[in-house]
This record gives sequence, structure tokens and C-alpha cells, in this order.
Amino acid sequence: MRKTVITAAAAALTLALGLTACGSGSGPGRGGGKDDALVVGATPVPAGEVLTYVKDHLAAKAGLKLEIKEFTDYVLPNTALQEGSLDANLYQNQPYLDDFNKSKGTDLVPVVDAYLPPMGVYSKKVRDVTKLRRGATVAVPSDITNEARALKLLASKGVITLKAGAGTHASPADITANPRHLTFRELEPAQLPRSLDDVDAAVINNNYAQDAGLSPTKDAILLESAKGNPYANLLAVKRGDEDDPRVRELAGLLTSPEVRKFLEDKYQGSVLPVGTG
Repeated sequence: MRKTVITAAAAALTLALGLTACGSGSGPGRGGGKDDALVVGATPVPAGEVLTYVKDHLAAKAGLKLEIKEFTDYVLPNTALQEGSLDANLYQNQPYLDDFNKSKGTDLVPVVDAYLPPMGVYSKKVRDVTKLRRGATVAVPSDITNEARALKLLASKGVITLKAGAGTHASPADITANPRHLTFRELEPAQLPRSLDDVDAAVINNNYAQDAGLSPTKDAILLESAKGNPYANLLAVKRGDEDDPRVRELAGLLTSPEVRKFLEDKYQGSVLPVGTG
């Protein structure tokens, strides 16, 4: 009888511990309770700065606890979100997210567009992209989505011509006219600002340009237009977490008049509120 009682007690304790773990183990990325901090991954600029503004000035009034984790690359914020160490992230655009899901087997979905960080062409050699020398070397992002975006930006100025229908997966193989015989050097996006001493020009994502002290509006020799631009940075979550009340609250704050004013005042056109034409 004593052995039976001990066994039953042990089983009850194990069950209780299991239920406690289940009750408190929603955790980051797994639909935490409304009073838990929302853990959001971001690249430092501008996403980290935008989230810090929300955390410092808007979140408390909205009843939202916000924890920000910064990353310096484009892969880890998504793998961390998929694996559950983040509840959401802010740093990427829809074409990149689509390609990441397809290539990595992740199941991440957009919640809301937050702002547009225009990609730019930078150079220490020329001040006009159309003045690049014959045979010049242009550094571009090595990931498929951002490389396509870079080539489309160069094509918008007539520096190269892309074949009809070349979209979000355009590559140098899709160039049909290259009158300056440009050579393209594919580099990790974070390395692009450091390449400016070694190449004639580099097409650099906004966040890495600003991290390196470059001003998109002052230093870029060619900058994306906001009109009809599909590359707005978005708040993303793992599928199934779109209706988490904390996520919906953050989505509302990111598109609020207060954040729009913050973007306009701080970045002076280097980062654009969604809807700016």
C-alpha cells in the first residue's frame, strides 16, 4: 500500500509539473499571454530605432510590453522566429520573406507594412550613376531578392537593361544590355559599405548604409522611389500568431500618426512612411 501511495503521489507531482510547464510555457514565438513581453527581432537601423521609439513612447500607454533583440544579418531573425525564440520580427520585405520561406522551409507570414527604407547606389568614384566608367565593378547584394532589387534599380536609370518579365528573382543572367560592360560582384549585404574603397559603386540596403554612416538622401547617387515600391519593411510572425493581441497592438502602433511623424522627423526622407508617394 505504501508503495502504491508513493507511486501515485509521484505521478500526481509529475502531472502537476507538466501542467505548470504547459501553462507557463507559451513563451516567445508560441502565442504568449497578453501580459507577457512581445519579443521582436530587428536589424539595428532603422527597425531597431523605430521599435525603440515605440517602446519608449507608445507601448506603455497601449499596455504593451516590448523586448527588442537586434541582429546584424538577414537570416537569423527569421530562423529565430521560426524556432520560437522570437514572437515577431521587423526588417524584411515581402519578396525576401517569400523567397526565405520557399528556400528554408519556414512558415512566416506578414502582419503589416511598417515603412520603406529605399535602397541606394553609393560610390566614391562618381556622383552620377550614368557616369560609371566602361568596365566598372559594381557590388550588389548576394541574396536573390536584394540582388534583383539592386539590378532593377540600375535598370530604372538605363545603366543596364533587364529582359522583359525579370522580377524578384532577376540576376545578372537576365541582363540583355550592358553598354558600359559593368562587372557585378556579389557580396553579403552587410559587407557592401566596406566594399566602396574597392569597387566603383555598390548597391546597398538602407539599414547597412545608415549603419555605416551613409545618408541615403545625401550620399546615394541613385535612390529608389517610394511610388509603387513593393519593398516596404513589414512586421512578420510565425503562421498562427497573426491574431496574438500583442502583435495586433504593435501593428497598430507601427502605422500610427506618431510613428509616421517620428520617421519623417528623424530620417528626413531616408526612411519613408508607408503610403508616401
